Formats: sequence, C-alpha cells, structure tokens
Amino acid sequence: MKQNILSLFLIVLLSAAIGYLLGNNNIAQSDPQEQQYESLSRITKLMEYLSQDYVDEINTDSLVGVVITDIMEQLDPHSVYIPANREQEIAESMQGNFVGIGVSFFMLRDSVAVVRVLEGGPAEKAGILPGDRILMADLDTLYQKNHLSEYIVSRLKGSPNTQVKLQVYRKKSDSLLTIDLERGDVPLPSVSSSYMFNDEVGYIKINRFSQTTYEEFSAALDNLLEQRMQHLVLDLRENPGGYLLPAKQIVDEFLERGSPIVIVEGNNGNRQKTIAKGSGRFEQGGLYVLVDEQSASASEVIAGAIQDNDRGYIIGRRTFGKGLVQQQMPLGQGDQVRLTTARYYTPTGRSIQRPYDNETRDEYYAEIQSRFESGEMASEDKMPVNNGLAFTTPKGRTVYGGGGIAPDIFIPNNDTTEDEWNTTLFRSILINRFVFLELDKHPNKYQFDNAAYFYSEPLEFADDFINAFEDYCKENNFPVNFKDKDKILSYIKANIANQIFSENLYNRIINQEDPFIQEALDRIAND
Repeated sequence: MKQNILSLFLIVLLSAAIGYLLGNNNIAQSDPQEQQYESLSRITKLMEYLSQDYVDEINTDSLVGVVITDIMEQLDPHSVYIPANREQEIAESMQGNFVGIGVSFFMLRDSVAVVRVLEGGPAEKAGILPGDRILMADLDTLYQKNHLSEYIVSRLKGSPNTQVKLQVYRKKSDSLLTIDLERGDVPLPSVSSSYMFNDEVGYIKINRFSQTTYEEFSAALDNLLEQRMQHLVLDLRENPGGYLLPAKQIVDEFLERGSPIVIVEGNNGNRQKTIAKGSGRFEQGGLYVLVDEQSASASEVIAGAIQDNDRGYIIGRRTFGKGLVQQQMPLGQGDQVRLTTARYYTPTGRSIQRPYDNETRDEYYAEIQSRFESGEMASEDKMPVNNGLAFTTPKGRTVYGGGGIAPDIFIPNNDTTEDEWNTTLFRSILINRFVFLELDKHPNKYQFDNAAYFYSEPLEFADDFINAFEDYCKENNFPVNFKDKDKILSYIKANIANQIFSENLYNRIINQEDPFIQEALDRIAND
C-alpha cells in the first residue's frame, strides 16, 4: 500500500515538475501559469491526505526528498537535489572558507589525531601541531566514545567568535595542554599551489572555482610577476569547475581587449557574449594550460577561450565535456536544487557538452572509464572527432565541438592496469595515513623542520620508509607493486610535506617527475 502511495505521489509530482520546469506540450492551448497553480494545488492536497488521513504514520519530508531526487534523475546529468544536511558542506567548499578551528584529523584508536593544521586558521595561531590528540572540547569527551567523524566535526565547528576549550595530548613531549580557541574563518584555498620552476617559468594550480578563486589567482599571479615570470603553466587537471565568473575573470588576464571569452545561451535562446576588457596582467607571456579527463565546466571555459583565441597551448588529454551552466535555487527548509539553466559555447561557437540523451546518469559518468577501454587515453588517434562540428580559430586552426576540449599537445596515459591501480592507491588516503602513523610512531626520529632543505634534498631514511610501507601494505592487504620505489618515495615525501609544511610543497614534489609539466617545460625551452 505504501509503495502504491509513493508511486501515485511520484506521478503527480513528476507531472507538476515537467509542467513547471520543462513546459507541457501535451496540454491544449491554456494559460501556463494556471496549469502550474493547478499542479501545485494537487500536490498540496495529496500531502494533506498523506499526513492527515493515511492509515500508517509516514515521514512526508523524507518522501518529498525521494520524489525530488527522482525528478532530478529525469533531467540532465548535472541537475541535482541538495538536501539540507548537505547544503552547508557544499556551500563551504564554494565560498572558500568555513567557520571552525582549522584542523584535519584521523580517528586513531578512538582518539582524534590531528593530521594537518590548516594554514591561516585558529588552530595554527593557537599552536596546535600535527600529531596532537584532541581529548576534550569544552566538557565533552571526544576519545574512547566511538564517536563518528561527523560528531567530532560538529563539536569543533561552530559560530564565528565562539569560544572552545580544548584538552590536548602532545605525544612528542608527553604532555597535556589546555588550549583556549576562538572559532573563526578557516580558508579553503582553491589555488592550491603557485611557485617558480626557474627564473622564467611560473606555475599555478587551481583545484576548483569558488567565490575566492579570482582573488587567490590574482595574488599568485602578482607574486610570480614580481619574480619576472615570462611563461605560465596553468594547471587545471582534475578541476571539476564551479562558479563561471572567476573563470571569466582569469581568462580576461590573458586576452587582449575585445577578445571573446565565452558565450552563454539561456533557456529563452538569448545569447550573451563575454568580451575581454583589456589591461590584463599577462596578455603577452607564454601560456600553457594543463587539462585532463577530469577537467570540467569552468575549467573548459578557460581552455576553450585560450584555444579559440590562439592565445596558448592546451596540454594533456580530452576534457570531461560539460557545457551546461547550473544555478542553485532554494526549495525551502534548507533544501536546494542545482538546476541547469543555460549552455555555454566557446568563442568560436562550439558546444563542448557531451551527448547525454540516450544515457543513464551512471552511463554518462562512466564514459571516462570507456576512454581507457577504447584506447583513447593511450593514443591521440583514438580520440573521437566529429567533422560535422569543426570550427576555425582566428589563425586558421581547426577545432572541434561535441565532447570536451581536445588538447593541442596530447599526453598519453600508458599505465598498465597494475600501474593505474598503484597510482589510484597513492593518490588516495592510503599513503597519507601511513605517513601519519609512521611519523607518529617515531616522533623523535624524523625531524623535518626546514622546508627548503626538505624539498631540495633526497628523502632521509628512505629505506626505512619503504620497508615500513611494505609492512603496512602487507598488514592491511593492500595489493601494491613495489617495482617503482622511486615513485612510492615521491608520494611518501609529498605527503610528509603536506602534513608538516604545506600543500604547495606537496605539489612541488609531485610535479618533479610529471610528464605534463615536463612537456610544457620542453616546449618553452624549444620555442
């Protein structure tokens, strides 16, 4: 009976949604606004019957969530329902900061072990260190209580300028500390790295496009220009996108006045073209944009604008292929929908949205894996080309629409299945957790306190780390192949850097043997 009620509710609400969001072409000529009111009225009536007259007690809020989710499944793959319990998490990521104390942690033997102290947060200012155990927050005991991580986060986060008294155990000095903190803004940088490779070549990595991205990028660009940067490597790999505005602002720094950046077409068919304002700070220097199959949305706006204006080189592999623009809209009671409201086109007029009409969402997102199976990831010749969607840049180059930005310079992924598995493990939490446990086990053995020395010199105790990691993998049944010990050591060293020093140093170490970056540097040297 409950299933029948759910099905009926689903049919009614789907009808309303389709009429409201997409327009109902099956209803004879009548007032669209009146149709919407009638549909909403039916939904209201049904909800009244369910809450007042249905024989069993049901959770109508939960029911509504299920139905809204199903409605969104009928739309494009990027329109999604955001329930209230996830809204804050998503909002924090996009606004570029959150309110709390500013630590990342593991639950280790049922205690809160600080893995990393976030730069610029209250915990850093108060002197909390990696390896510290947070035993209590105010009068709430956090250890040996089997608390979930979500509970720990709720006790450490809070409203701005509120006080929290922490009881902390510092293993290195075997001491108990009482630390009074005032919760405040903790930055969540979207520009995770920027530095100079050499006297002429700079590097900036953007991992998403949030409200603070353009300001972060501007500061990084100014810093590199002060060091007389002549060429810039802009890393957009694994960047899923985000807000469109900072992407347009960043492109404007590279293009001459009047150059087209992006075209946005709304549901009414009207097109709005964004044009560079000029006076960009890096309109003349060499520009090399790194992309891969995980570069999407706003990342593709930048890559498309640079390519279509013949401004620089796109290096890597075909991007994800997301040319849809979403707008987040409130539903009430904290729930939101992120609804596709427009399409974007590159300056030459090409849409790079991958087709999705005949695919389920799972099939749509599994397309990346199919690129491995087709051989596209290993060979440029396997990359699909739609000759019917060919466009020409101002300098006469041919570029194609229909599914992502194809790079100017292709970087193959020649990993075997085993190599790919190894890399996936290394980039997961596996090595990060191992590094924490190893440093925590020998707090007086590993003394890494000079970032410049740590970066420039080989990793000390390399054999000890390799042997300990091999034991760790055996104990936990991780199928790691140890034939490439240099790569393993590189990831161990990078994770030590991330925990003790900074994410910027992590990226510098990982980038040392990176084929994308090496291609950019070779191109600069030979041009």
